[in-house]
Amino acid sequence: MPTLLMCFDAPLQSWGTRSQFNSRDTATEPTKSGVVGLLAAALGIPQDADEDIQHLAALRMGVRVDREGIVESDFHTVQNVPNTAGKNHRTAVTKRFYLADALFLVALEIEDTPLLNRLQDALHRPHWPLYFGRKAFVPARPLPTRGLPGEHQPITPHPLDQALALHPWLENQPHLRARHRPTPDEPAQTWLRTITDADPLALDVELRHDHPLSFRPQHRTYAPRAVQISHIPLTPAMVSNAAA
Repeated sequence: MPTLLMCFDAPLQSWGTRSQFNSRDTATEPTKSGVVGLLAAALGIPQDADEDIQHLAALRMGVRVDREGIVESDFHTVQNVPNTAGKNHRTAVTKRFYLADALFLVALEIEDTPLLNRLQDALHRPHWPLYFGRKAFVPARPLPTRGLPGEHQPITPHPLDQALALHPWLENQPHLRARHRPTPDEPAQTWLRTITDADPLALDVELRHDHPLSFRPQHRTYAPRAVQISHIPLTPAMVSNAAA
């Protein structure tokens, strides 16, 4: 089954999972709802198109963390906030969390060839602006990846798990690449964390409540999603093929 590969790189990203008005959290990697929302924006799918949203959410997703981010926080002052009765307007301080300097390889297994081609075109020419969790957090480089030499980029014929293990390292900072460069004579010293959709009945899975069913503004609904967390070695081939 072919896999669509995307590079999520930005100075700041935010992937909320349990956000409320006064405290908005972030996961340490892209969520299923966040990725589906980004793809829906690229395709021009409106928020009330539940069937189209659920079709995208049904795709198997995997994430490889090529650079772990740092969780930071800031605060916003919001004025004229009413109480539950709509009275006693006041000023409130809200706390926001976000990821700094994170880099991800996001993969989607897509058997539907027309959808695969539509997504590939939409990543190059998105219908609406794309961002990573907040409108100010825009991509630092194109989402379509360069892939392996000879492949139809950003589409690889490899299934998702194999694609995550083979795809070139996305790190483009020379000093970080030099620091983690393995050699053929030495085992890999760097391991990259992966988070992949898994069978809910499998062993060692973790449930996350980020599978979107509807993005309607007043009726956002989500279902649980089973993921498996693992690690893959950073091999010499992944480093030598990495973007300069």
